[in-house]
Amino acid sequence: MNPLNELIVRTLPLVPRRIVRHFASRYIAGEKIEDAIQTVKKLNEQKKLATIDVLGENITTETEATEALKTYKLVLKTIKDFNLDSDLSIKLTQLGLKLDFEFCYANVEELVKLAKEYNNIVEIDMEDSSTTDATLEIYRRLKSKFDNVGVAIQAYLKRSEEDIKSLLPLKPRIRLCKGIYIEPETIAYKKKELINHNFKHLLNLLLQSDAYTCIATHDDELINEAYHLIRKYDLKNERFEFQMLLGVRPELGNKIVSDGYKLRIYVPFGEKWYAYSMRRFRENPQIAGYVFKAIFTRNSF
Repeated sequence: MNPLNELIVRTLPLVPRRIVRHFASRYIAGEKIEDAIQTVKKLNEQKKLATIDVLGENITTETEATEALKTYKLVLKTIKDFNLDSDLSIKLTQLGLKLDFEFCYANVEELVKLAKEYNNIVEIDMEDSSTTDATLEIYRRLKSKFDNVGVAIQAYLKRSEEDIKSLLPLKPRIRLCKGIYIEPETIAYKKKELINHNFKHLLNLLLQSDAYTCIATHDDELINEAYHLIRKYDLKNERFEFQMLLGVRPELGNKIVSDGYKLRIYVPFGEKWYAYSMRRFRENPQIAGYVFKAIFTRNSF
């Protein structure tokens, strides 16, 4: 990140929320489930799949976790009622992972059971490294009972190869992504070239296995490598899909679809939009720059 962009990112917390909200709209469907419905409908019309995410994480009470569970259930019912081509993404810390492991597991199992009744899938997001062991333990327990659950693996973590190898006997559904949380160099690769190298290595491992692989990236280099491996192993579409974030490089997503591959868009919604948006801006300083410039543009709103 160049010095100007770094300054802009550090300054963003001082920017009025109404300005941040304006530019965040490209990354989030809105605050209400109705907003998510309309967004997913548009994506489906473009022959794109979706995964709906309810914004929020790291709750501090069981009451909050129970409310999150109710919202997740509503999302699953809404997907069914509106015949949307979408599954559900969840964060375990929103369902009580840091409060009580068994309480969290019970919440997730309830969701996976309901999704099974609706012929749908629950995808478990991976959060910071303090949750990795517990997340994988919950996934393993669920996968021994259900076939409609997936988990994310982050390529920047040095442990990820061993994690994937330990999951392969389960014929898992794995979303391979780079990873976004700030982690120490002792456990995570920091340089882009090292992260990309590991991503390619893990992708090769997955695509040669019986796993269903979700290739979650916006990086041209990694997508080109995925194309190469798909052709090399003569893989059918039933074995993999690409995944991207709402609002990030839609033109690339259109190309993936036009090339005949499945693409699933991560569609977040909810009142906790601010923290999510700030994270997206930190990842994409160019957009952060647009927010900064808007402060000085009289007719921006």
